[in-house]
Amino acid sequence: MVLGGKMGSYLGVNLGFGFGVTMGVHVAGNISGAHMNAALTFTNCALGRMSWKKFPVYVLGQFLGSFLAAATVYCLFYGAIMEFSEGNLTVTGPTATANIFATYLPQHMTLWRGFLDEVIVTGMLQLCLSAITDKENNPALQGTQAVVIGILVVIIGGSMGMNSGYAINPSRDLPPRLFTFIAGWGTQVFRCHHLLGLHRLHPTEAPDTGEPPDV
Repeated sequence: MVLGGKMGSYLGVNLGFGFGVTMGVHVAGNISGAHMNAALTFTNCALGRMSWKKFPVYVLGQFLGSFLAAATVYCLFYGAIMEFSEGNLTVTGPTATANIFATYLPQHMTLWRGFLDEVIVTGMLQLCLSAITDKENNPALQGTQAVVIGILVVIIGGSMGMNSGYAINPSRDLPPRLFTFIAGWGTQVFRCHHLLGLHRLHPTEAPDTGEPPDV
């Protein structure tokens, strides 16, 4: 979690994300194949690696787990969130906190560039995962797959994640976004230019710095 650079760091977010995925693979690897990503589940169904009948069940489980994870983070860091935001839960501005839970674009990104960015980065994730698990190629050693996958997520975040926050997973973005709507951030999290986990300030808007305007 990064709050205006005062708490945490971008590297810390990447490490937490990557090794969180590692733990998820350990927990569910032999149960469901550790399907935590709706985009990857869709790809596996499209390639015939799993039945389409499993798709809605897996995605429902992913969405429910992600929603509960967002609620857990909110409870754990409630004090820090309220202190940083001064009790005003916002999506934009210097005390915005919605980006703890979902991904939002910076000002230099447009909606469609952000969408393309997510497609490319998610595709890179799928390509590398296929290589890691392909027994006919050069797979990760037995028992090391979870760690290697976690390192992969850290690498993707560190090298390609700055533009859009690299959701690389609808299941990671949409349920927490719904949670923030319920928890008090309001409908701003679902405005038209916020869809698909993407956000940018309106060109006529400027962040509120708390300083008086020049006259």
